[in-house]
This record gives sequence, structure tokens and C-alpha cells, in this order.
Amino acid sequence: MAVGASQRLHDGVAAVETMTRFALAVLALASGVYTYLGVRSILDGSATAVFFAAMIYSASVSVGIYAFWTYMARFYPHVTTHTGRAAMLGVMALGAAMIIAMSSWLNAAALAGSAALEQHLAQTVEDYTADLDQAHQNALAAQSLLPDIQRASERFAQLAASERQTGALTGTTGSGSVVQLLSQMSAQMKELENGINASREQVTTLFNEGQKRLETMRTLVSAPGAIEPRADQFSSEVVALTGVIASLGQTSIAPSIRRAADDLSLGFIAPVADGGDADLVNRQDQVMETVRASVAAQSKVLSEAADEILARALVAERRFVPLSSAEAVLRYAADFIPAWAGAISIDLLPGVLVFILAAVHGAIRKQEEKLPFAERITAAELLQALDVQRAVTKNGTNLGEMVRQAEAESKAEETNNITNLDPRTRTKERAHEDR
Repeated sequence: MAVGASQRLHDGVAAVETMTRFALAVLALASGVYTYLGVRSILDGSATAVFFAAMIYSASVSVGIYAFWTYMARFYPHVTTHTGRAAMLGVMALGAAMIIAMSSWLNAAALAGSAALEQHLAQTVEDYTADLDQAHQNALAAQSLLPDIQRASERFAQLAASERQTGALTGTTGSGSVVQLLSQMSAQMKELENGINASREQVTTLFNEGQKRLETMRTLVSAPGAIEPRADQFSSEVVALTGVIASLGQTSIAPSIRRAADDLSLGFIAPVADGGDADLVNRQDQVMETVRASVAAQSKVLSEAADEILARALVAERRFVPLSSAEAVLRYAADFIPAWAGAISIDLLPGVLVFILAAVHGAIRKQEEKLPFAERITAAELLQALDVQRAVTKNGTNLGEMVRQAEAESKAEETNNITNLDPRTRTKERAHEDR
């Protein structure tokens, strides 16, 4: 039974030898084709130069892969020692790493290069969307001060009107120095309010332009067709969007509010009291001092609010870096695991065939080691041995005598190869050899 199983394994190995060579050739050719496509995506120059360079490289890869796995399939199954097996496994690991380095990543670039580039463009759109939103928020942050400024302007205006009509502050009606001061403060607040409103319109215009650029970029990411023309147009849109974001960063009115708030207190100039008697002048001075304190408090509030806005993190300048398909596949490898798995499998699948052959040959050796020589010899080998015996006997040669003579000669050679350690005997032997 053991002889039959061993023989069937021998027959199986012989039967699949052609298929093994064919499989290695097909896999090496497939790897070469995808390597050619990957190389073309990263080479620059004329079409002819790129074609021949990619063709030569892919042909070299195909030949190298076929030769490497052919050698491994031919020799690894027949290495039986642990040291030899470890050495062959080390060589196999080194060869597999070199194949991945020179072929597999280019195969992945051919399989998923366009998708990886689209992934890169989509990621860039997300980054610039975040930058545009941050710049927009920073530019609009000063708008939160608008209600406070409006209330302050209305309050000063109402106090001026009340003083003019009823003398609510000094007890004397008319347009005196107090009314003049309150009107002046109201006008300054109104001017600051108008500046914030004008800034809002400019920010809105820039933000809408940025949104249109982003919409165009999203369309380019998902549009059908070749990726290279879309990537070029995408780069142009990125440049325009970068300018919009920079403009938004420069339209913030917070610095202007900070300076205006300082001017309210530092540049406060109260008019001279113009009352007709000393009592009215005294009342006017008291009211103007109260207005000075109110303006100082309002200035402090606006300055602190403006400082908070100015302390916000600015939008960092972002630089768009175009990538080739091969670079994109490497950068976004985690998003294209199936493509990487397919590219590597094409190159390393022959390793599975090598291990199959090694397991089969190992099984054959184990089965044959348990059998005596008489059961391991085949009928053809037996017939050849009988033919040799008949030919030798026919010539009158005694095989038994020849075997004994060969054994005697072998023993004599072993005896002569033994070195005598006695110095006197060794001297005599050398003298005898000299004679």
C-alpha cells in the first residue's frame, strides 16, 4: 500500500510539472502587465521613451519573478536539513520583499491609482472646507459685538434727545455742551456700526465665492473620465480658493474695533461747559464726567471683546501637493487594502505552490524511508540491474570477488590514512617511503 501511495505522489508531481510552469509564466506575465501600467503613471518624458522604459522594466520584473519561483520550486522541496531549509526560507523571504518593492506597489498603483488620486483630492476638499469655515468664523467673530455697539449708540442718542428736549441730565433744556458730547459719542458708535456692517457684506461675498470654488472641486473629484486632466483643473481651483481664504483672514474688523475702542477712552475730549451761570456749568461738568466714565467702561468692554477675537487661531496656510497614482496608493494604503492584497497575491502566490511541492516530496520521503530497499526499487530498476549482472557474468567477472576486493582496498586506504603518533615509528615510515 505504501509503495502505491508513494508512486501516486510521484506520478502527481510529474503530472503537475507542466501546469506549475504554466501557472508561474501566467502569474509572472500578469505581474509584468500591471507593473507596466504602474510604471507609465510615474514616468515623465516623451511617449516613446516612457513606453520603452516601462516595457523594459516590466519585462525584467516578469523574468525575475518567473526565474525566482522556478528556482524555489526546483530546489526547496529537495532540501531536507534544518539548516538548509532555514537558509532557503531566508532567501525566499528576501526575494518576496524584493518582489514587493519592485513590483507589487506598482501593481497596486495600476489597480487603484485613479481611486487613490480621487481619495487624495477628496481629502484635500475636506481640508480646504474646514479652512474656509474657520476663516469665515474668524471674519464674522466681530459681528457679535454689533448688538453692544448698537445699544451704546442708541443710548447716547436717546440721552442727547432727552437732554435737548427736557433737560433730563442738567435740568436745563437746549443744545448745550452735554448734548454735543452725547451726540458725538453716538456718532462714533454709529460709525463703528457702519464699518462692521460693511465688513459683513464683504465677508459674505468672499465666503460665497469660496463655496463656489469648493463646489467646483467636489464636481472634479466625482466627475467621470481620466483623473489627470481633472487633477490639473483641481489645482487651479485650489490656488483660487487659497486666495479667497487669505482675503477672508484680512477682512476681519476686529483690529479696527480694538483701535476704535482705545480711541473712545484715550482720545476722549469733553467740550467746555457753556452754561450761563455757575450752577449750570457745575451741573454740566458733573454730567460730562459721568459720560467720561461711561465711555471708559464701554471702551474697556469693547477692547476685551476685540482681544478675544484677535486671540483666535489664524488659518494656517495650506499647500496643495499633487501626487502621482503610485504615491497616492502608498499614502492612502489603508483605504485600498483589497487592491494591495490582489497586487501582492499575484507576485507571491507561487510561494504556495512551492510549499505544496515541499509537503508532497516530504511525504514521499517519509513513506519510502520506512520500506526496505527491495520494496523501494521499481520493476524497471530491477530489470536494469539484472541486465547489468548478466553482462558482467557473461564477461567472466565474479561480482562477489570484485565486491570483496573493493572492500579490502577501501580498508587499506583507511589504514594508510591514519597518522601514527609514535615519533620513532613515524621516522621509520618516512625512511621507508624515501627508499
